[in-house]
Amino acid sequence: MTAAPRLVTVAHGTRRAGGNEVARRLTAAAAERLGVEAVAAYVELSEPLLSDVMRTVSGPVAVVPLLLSTGYHVRHDLPEACALAPAGADVALGRPLGPDPQLALAQVDRLLEAGARPGQPVTMVAAGSTDPLGWRDLRAATRHLIEGWGAEVRLATLAGLGKRPEEVLQPGDAVSLYLLSPGLFSRRVTEAAAAAGAGPVADVLGTHPTAVDVVAGRAAALLGAATSV
Repeated sequence: MTAAPRLVTVAHGTRRAGGNEVARRLTAAAAERLGVEAVAAYVELSEPLLSDVMRTVSGPVAVVPLLLSTGYHVRHDLPEACALAPAGADVALGRPLGPDPQLALAQVDRLLEAGARPGQPVTMVAAGSTDPLGWRDLRAATRHLIEGWGAEVRLATLAGLGKRPEEVLQPGDAVSLYLLSPGLFSRRVTEAAAAAGAGPVADVLGTHPTAVDVVAGRAAALLGAATSV
C-alpha cells in the first residue's frame, strides 16, 4: 500500500505557545484544503522538532518552511533534518515562504484592516537576518509590498542586516509587520511605532487566507513533483 502524501511545515519555534499555535493553525488549514495529513514541526524551542518528525515519515512528503527569508536554518538545518528520513521516503523540501507577491497582498489586507490609508507611507518591519541572501529576500519582499500598496515602503529589521525600526519609522507612517506570529517582536514594533508617532500597526500575517493559499500551493507543487517521478 502506498502511504498517503503528507504535509510537514516547519517554523522556527518559540517558547511562547501562541506563536507556535499560529503555525499549527496555518498548517491545519492548508492540509484541509489539500485533503492530506499534516503536522507542524519546529527547528527548535518547541515540539515536535523537524528532525524527530523526519525520522518517522514514509511515502511522499512535502516540507514547507514557514520562514520568510533565507538564512542558516533554511540552508543548513532544514536539509540536514530532511536527510534523516528513512530510506524509501520521498521528501521534497520547499523554499522559504517569503518573499512571495501573494504574501504582499496579505500585508495590504492587514494594513487596510488596521485603518491604514491608501497612499500612506509604510515602514515594513521584519525579524531580520545576518545572511546576505536573507537580506536579498527582505528587499524583494519590500518591492512586492511597494507594488501591492502603491506607495512608499521602507524596510526595517529587528536584528541582523538593515536599519532598526527606531531609525526608519517616521511620524504618520503605517506599519506592516512582516512576521508570521505575534509575540515579543510584534510588541517591540508596536512600542517603537508609538514612540515615533507612527501608526496604525497592522497585524502579523498569521492565518490570513492568502497565507494559507501560499502554503497549500507550495505543498501541492512539491507533492505533485514527488508523485510524478
